[in-house]
Amino acid sequence: QVQLVESGGGSVQAGGSLRLSCVASGSPLSRYSVAWFRRAPGKDRVFVMGIIPSGGSTRYADSVKGRFTISRDNPKNTVYLQMNSLTLEDTAVYYCAAGARTDVAPESYDYWGLGTQVTVSS
Repeated sequence: QVQLVESGGGSVQAGGSLRLSCVASGSPLSRYSVAWFRRAPGKDRVFVMGIIPSGGSTRYADSVKGRFTISRDNPKNTVYLQMNSLTLEDTAVYYCAAGARTDVAPESYDYWGLGTQVTVSS
């Protein structure tokens, strides 16, 4: 079992930056691929970025290319999502998820956090 807790969300103006953290407990996060998903108001949960256990390879949605970066610190059991050049469309609840492989489908992940709200204003 893995418990995931997200933090770092908040309110920011368009063009600003935030860094989200996902801290795991209960099992070494190094065993899992980890991804960030987001759910905007009235929309489905969608894949944002993912990273393999070693951190050597990442995957991202086109909407965040060049603006978001995912990284991990396995000794700290933590995965980060650095978000730059935020736009109004980035407003959502952001969730981290852990699973056996990096995939865009939420069903591929076994463990989820409760989410952290990111609100971008003009």
